[in-house]
Amino acid sequence: QVQLVESGGGMVQAGGSLRLSCSASTRTFSSYTVGWFRQAPGKERKFVALVSWFPGRTSYQDFVNGRCTISRDNFKNTLLLQTNSLKPDDTAVYYCASSREIISTDPRSYDYWGQGTQVTVSS
Repeated sequence: QVQLVESGGGMVQAGGSLRLSCSASTRTFSSYTVGWFRQAPGKERKFVALVSWFPGRTSYQDFVNGRCTISRDNFKNTLLLQTNSLKPDDTAVYYCASSREIISTDPRSYDYWGQGTQVTVSS
């Protein structure tokens, strides 16, 4: 069982930045691929970014367009997502999730999910 808790969401103006954090309860955090997904009201949950277990490969959704950086700290069991140049379209609930698959952008591949953190970007 893996418990994931997100933090760092909030309200920000367009063009601003946010850093989301996800804390994991498991001692085997380093053996999971971990990723960020987001879900806007009335829309499907979409992949944003992931970082795999060793060797820590990263993958980003196209709409990120260089604005996001995902990173992990296996000693602190923490996953981070830094997003710059935020747009109103980035408004969504952001979830972190963990998967045993090394690289997957499909939410169905992820076994454990956090409760989500709201990000609201005003124009």
